[in-house]
Amino acid sequence: MERHSDLRVRNEERSIALHQAVADRLREDPTLIGRARGRIDTWLAEGRIHQLYGETWQRLLSGPLDRLLAVLTHDDDHARALRQCSPFAGVLDPRTRWRIWRQGRTAK
Repeated sequence: MERHSDLRVRNEERSIALHQAVADRLREDPTLIGRARGRIDTWLAEGRIHQLYGETWQRLLSGPLDRLLAVLTHDDDHARALRQCSPFAGVLDPRTRWRIWRQGRTAK
């Protein structure tokens, strides 16, 4: 049976891998950032995201692309918390998501 800490590590590795794929897509098509901005604006207006996280995402999405990409894949508490309320749903096609998911299941 997999230990809780092992599962947490595997889930975090999967989250980073998914967001690395998102970062790759954003490099190819920076207009996707506008969709994420709109999603954050809606979440804030509807109270569906904590204001602190929403405002942090707004700053990242309005700032330099390199900073946004770094946060998407960084392995620290701040980046980890932001990935939990990522505005990039729908950026990856299902086949890519499932490939990353399966890789995470077979790792280790």
